[in-house]
Amino acid sequence: MKKLIAGFLLLSSSSHAGQVSILEVSVECPGSCTFTVTLEHADQGWNHYANQWDVVTLEDKVLKSRVLHHPHDNEQPFTRSLSGVLVPEGINKVKIRARDSKHGYSSEEFIVDIPGRN
Repeated sequence: MKKLIAGFLLLSSSSHAGQVSILEVSVECPGSCTFTVTLEHADQGWNHYANQWDVVTLEDKVLKSRVLHHPHDNEQPFTRSLSGVLVPEGINKVKIRARDSKHGYSSEEFIVDIPGRN
């Protein structure tokens, strides 16, 4: 089983107040991939909270999304996983993007290597 932790920011030029921050991403790919993502957001109850993150190709094709069904006001930062992500052959990097219920997608995107693919 190969695991990769880390990545680098693709876009972080000017993070707007209230947007979701992606702090860490790890990837395990013993066939389909499991992504574990740590987010930070100043959740303010049901009206403004981090509500989703996506695994996306560099060409912006969504491979799979993790929907967050409730705010995490008292749990910051927080980590959630998404398993069963099928990353097509030939793709060696993907990006993680996150959104909140008020601002939509953050300007930050996190690029990660797929373990075992160069």
